Amino acid sequence: MKTFSNPILPGFYPDPSICRLGEDYYLANSSFAYFPGVPLFHSRDLIHWRQIGHALTRKSQLSLDRVDKTFGFLDECRNSLGIWAPTLRYHDSTFYLVTTNMSHGGHFVVTARDPEGEWSDPIWLDQPGIDPSPFWDEDGRGYLLSNLWPGRPLGIVMSEMDFTTGKRLTEIRLIWEGMGAQSPEGPHLYKRGDFFYLIAAEGGTGPGHLVSLARSTSIWGPYESCPHNPILTHRSLSHPIQYTGHADLIEAHDGSWWMVFLGTRPKGHPATHHLGRETFLAPLEWTDDGWPVVNGGNPVQSVMQAPGFASEEPVDASLNRFTGFEWNFLRNPDPSRYEIREAELRLQGTDIPIDEGTRSPVWMGQRQTSFDAEVSVHLHFDPAGPDDHAGLCVYMNESHFYALSITKENGVAKARLHRIVGPLKDTTSVIVLPGDREIGMKITATAQGYAFFVKSGEWQTVGDAPCCYLSTEVAGGFTGVYFALHAVGDRAVATFSNWSHTLRLRESS
Repeated sequence: MKTFSNPILPGFYPDPSICRLGEDYYLANSSFAYFPGVPLFHSRDLIHWRQIGHALTRKSQLSLDRVDKTFGFLDECRNSLGIWAPTLRYHDSTFYLVTTNMSHGGHFVVTARDPEGEWSDPIWLDQPGIDPSPFWDEDGRGYLLSNLWPGRPLGIVMSEMDFTTGKRLTEIRLIWEGMGAQSPEGPHLYKRGDFFYLIAAEGGTGPGHLVSLARSTSIWGPYESCPHNPILTHRSLSHPIQYTGHADLIEAHDGSWWMVFLGTRPKGHPATHHLGRETFLAPLEWTDDGWPVVNGGNPVQSVMQAPGFASEEPVDASLNRFTGFEWNFLRNPDPSRYEIREAELRLQGTDIPIDEGTRSPVWMGQRQTSFDAEVSVHLHFDPAGPDDHAGLCVYMNESHFYALSITKENGVAKARLHRIVGPLKDTTSVIVLPGDREIGMKITATAQGYAFFVKSGEWQTVGDAPCCYLSTEVAGGFTGVYFALHAVGDRAVATFSNWSHTLRLRESS
C-alpha cells in the first residue's frame, strides 16, 4: 500500500484551492502581504507538488503599498492583510483565479490560458466581503459566492456575475447561514448529479475551525445541511493536526474524490504553531443517499493511504539558490534595490526597518517548511555606521521576529541578535568581528527554538530564542515563519552568497 505524508504542502500555505485539467492538478494558496502573490503548484498525483510560479507578479495586479479607503475598514497593509483566500478554477479553456485584496480594491478575477505563464490584470468584481468563489452552471451562467464580512447578514451569499466585466447581473442573496458555528466563510459550490453542493468554513480560524456542507436541487436554494455536519473538524481532539478547515473538493481523473484543506501542527506546552497554516489532503466518499464522508469519518492522519494513481517520485525542489519561486518580498519591492543571481544576492538598503508595517523594507525570504531546519549564508558587508545593518532573520510579522545582523559601532563591526516580541525588544550577545571581510551566518531550528551563529574563522554562538513567541497564538494574524535576508540603511550595501536551506528532518507529526 502506497502512503503519503500530511501536510502535502508544509509551511505557510493556507486556504488551498484546487482544480483539474485532465490528469493535471493545480493548487493555489493565500499570500497576504507577500509579493509575488498567490503561489501556484502543479501535480500529477495530488501528493507531490511543484511550484510553477505565482498568479500575481506585477504591481498592476497586486498593490500592497497603499490602502484604498473605498474598500472600507482597513487603513494599512500589515502582514496579515493583502491577499486572502483565492479560488482557482478551470472553465471554458481558461484558468480563473478569484481572490480579495483586503488592502486595495476588494474582490477581483485574473485569468490565464497557461497557469505557468502571465496572468491578466484584475477585473474588479461588484460584490463586497471576503472569500470569493466562482461557479459556472451547465447553462454557462456564472455566479460569485462570498460572505459579506464585516457586513451583514452573516452567512454565504451569491449573485449572478459577468466575470468578463465584473458586473453583477442580480442582487446579492443569502443562500445559507451555515450549520450554526461562528463566522461562516470560505464557500465553494459544486454540481454532482441532481444536487448543488455548498461547502463552507466555520468556527473561526483557530481551534474551533471546521468544514460544513449543504445541498440543494436549485442553485439559489433552499440548502439542506448535511445530517452529519461538520464533515471535517479536529476540534476538541488530542491530535497532532489541529485547526482543520477551509477546504476545497476535487474529483480525480480516476473518479475518486479528495479534499484539500488547511491545518496546523502545534508543538510544546501550551501548544502553539509557528510554521503557519499548512495544506493537507484527505479522501472523500459519497454515501448511498448522496452525502460526503471525509476519511471514512475518522480524523485525518499524518500518514495516509495514497491515491491509486500515485506514482511520481518526490519533486526535487532545491532551496539553495536565490532565483527560485519560493522567495518572497514584503509588500511591493523596489526592484532597483535587489540584484539577484543564482548564487549571489546584492541588497541596497533603505531607511525602512524590517519592523515597518506599511512600506516595503529591503527583505527577501522563503518559508520555513520543516520544524528541524538549518539556513546559512555568507555575507560581505562593511557597514558605514550604526544605522546600517544587514543579515539573516526569522520573521513572523513586523512585530514578532528575531534578526541576526552585522553593524558597526565606534568603527568596530559587531554581530547582534535582536529579539522583537510585540512591545518587548531585546538585543543580546554582541560579538566583535574583524572589519570588511566575509562573515558566515547560520540559524538552526528545532520544534522548540532557534540558535544563531556567526563565523569569522570559527563558528560562535550569538544567542537563541524560542519558537513560541513567533507563533500565531502569540503574534496573531494568519501567516507563518520565514527565513529572510535583509539590509537596512541608505548606505548599506550587502552581498550574500552560498545560501543553504536544509531540511534536516521531514516530520510526519
